[in-house]
Amino acid sequence: MGPLDDVVDLDRYPLDRPDHAAYRATVDAARQGLAVDGCAVIDGLIGERGLTVIGREITERKHRTHYSTEVINPYFHTTPDPDRPDRHPVNTFLERSSGFVPGDAWEPATALRQLFEHPALCRFLADCLGLPELHPYADPLAGLTANILDPGQVFTWHFDTNEFAVTVLVDEADDGGLFEYVPNIRSGQDEGFAAIQRVLEGDRTGVRTLALRPGDLQIFRGRYSLHRVSRVSDRSRPRHAAILAYTEHPGVIGRVERTRQLFGRVLPAHLEAERERVRSDPLLD
Repeated sequence: MGPLDDVVDLDRYPLDRPDHAAYRATVDAARQGLAVDGCAVIDGLIGERGLTVIGREITERKHRTHYSTEVINPYFHTTPDPDRPDRHPVNTFLERSSGFVPGDAWEPATALRQLFEHPALCRFLADCLGLPELHPYADPLAGLTANILDPGQVFTWHFDTNEFAVTVLVDEADDGGLFEYVPNIRSGQDEGFAAIQRVLEGDRTGVRTLALRPGDLQIFRGRYSLHRVSRVSDRSRPRHAAILAYTEHPGVIGRVERTRQLFGRVLPAHLEAERERVRSDPLLD
């Protein structure tokens, strides 16, 4: 495993020294952000050297990107529900146009995969989330990915299927490509349909916009917070972000339908996991 200092700014964020005061301060600040609105940003966790290497790795693998354009509701469904009214989140469809570099594009020697799997990063993220431990998401396609938004593309309002997401902005757009979210708009007991519909129809009340910069690491509870990445301008350079997915238990594999939507294919591991899956909550997804 390559040293963390090839990628992480360890002077500022000593992930290899969990007893260090700076480590504890960073964890405490992240926990506070997650408790308040389900979002924490660690500014500049990835240093300039790491950004250069990871940016090059994404560019070299960009030909592996699976692009798709579709109109979806916030739950990634593409067909209306005749039992719901027209002005309802389930029946409100917006454009999603983006791409993903799949997990099987990242060889073991790449800096991004070594960062993703590094025990010190896993421990740090678990500490930020107040969990006893975290494991790299075992999904062979969705565990480690890069999200690509080329000029003109948008990742519309949606919810995640997992409890939290870890993202590193690598290349920012010149115009557009902003991360926006409405914290805790739904819960495990209330879908929050009325509030969600207002956002889908353009109401900006409660919408927060993050001023992310390259190298920032974001921990986000996207299961309960509606979120999107706004459209990248036609005149802009692309927006590239690394997505590092983790689970509380080892060996977790993603759902067949969502995997096929995002990557255009599934593998035998997905089919086997689908047969054995048990839902964790009743929320739409």
